Amino acid sequence: MKKAAEVEHSEGEPRLSAYQQAMRKRLIAAPVVPAPEPWRPVALVPVGGLLGIGFASHPDSGHDLVMVVSHDGHGLFDAVTGEKIARERDPAPEDSTPDAVADLSCPGLGPVTGSRVHIAGLFGGGLHTTTEDGWSLEVVTPAWPNERVLLSRDGGLPHAGRHGERWWHVFHSYHPELRAVGFSPSGRTIAVATSSDVSLWARE
Repeated sequence: MKKAAEVEHSEGEPRLSAYQQAMRKRLIAAPVVPAPEPWRPVALVPVGGLLGIGFASHPDSGHDLVMVVSHDGHGLFDAVTGEKIARERDPAPEDSTPDAVADLSCPGLGPVTGSRVHIAGLFGGGLHTTTEDGWSLEVVTPAWPNERVLLSRDGGLPHAGRHGERWWHVFHSYHPELRAVGFSPSGRTIAVATSSDVSLWARE
């Protein structure tokens, strides 16, 4: 039997530069703080076995809607009030998870029945990370594996400006895995989805 070729090992990753070390310390030292005005917390929704989330718009009120896909089915929430407005516990097998179709979507429910909602999360996809008026979201991991969600305004993240003035550490994932982080297409909602819950913030 031929002996497998030995795998060459690198000498290790290069050391962090002084700038990188300072940035890492800065991020680790920043405590979780409330999102600044005009953002307000809406809800923390427990969702066991969460796979992903997506956004839709209510055809009547115009409110942002958040669709949640989990091992227990699909749910639809009003992102302005946090209210659950529709539930499908037993979606058809071909529609239960977004990876069944090329565009990572699931059929809408409740007021958006008849449409399809793109889902970001465990199977891929993504949400908006910026808004037209200058807000940005970024996920950083200065102390792996705990991920942090940073919100910034006008390029303040995190290279310029003080924490709490130009950028804010608004969410820290200690145990559950992050599934998706982003703004709604309207820019009026922030959603942070983990494997166990969804946190929502909204503004007018």
